[in-house]
Amino acid sequence: MVQIVDSDAVARVLGVQPSEHHVRTIAGIFAALSDATRLRILLALSREQLCVCDLAAVTGVSASAVSHQLRVLRDRDLVTFERDGKRAIYRLADDHVATLLAQGREHAEEQS
Repeated sequence: MVQIVDSDAVARVLGVQPSEHHVRTIAGIFAALSDATRLRILLALSREQLCVCDLAAVTGVSASAVSHQLRVLRDRDLVTFERDGKRAIYRLADDHVATLLAQGREHAEEQS
């Protein structure tokens, strides 16, 4: 088998590839999105800000499990929170997260 590499095409692609750090960050984001519970949490937060107890009711998992998943999402800068007395109210970190969720949902609905 003969392999012919288009050096110009390879050079163009390599010239616009993100840094290794950014590639790892992107991979972490998609890894976080690949868990069904975390995805349910993010989809709920795309509708409105919620506390851990609210998210537990929405997702059907324990508050402890929600807290664990929120930590993963916070570590990847997908959610943020602010204190309201003793409660922590969570929301999506920014519009980029909402856009990812909307596009993923739209793509999934096209498959139906």
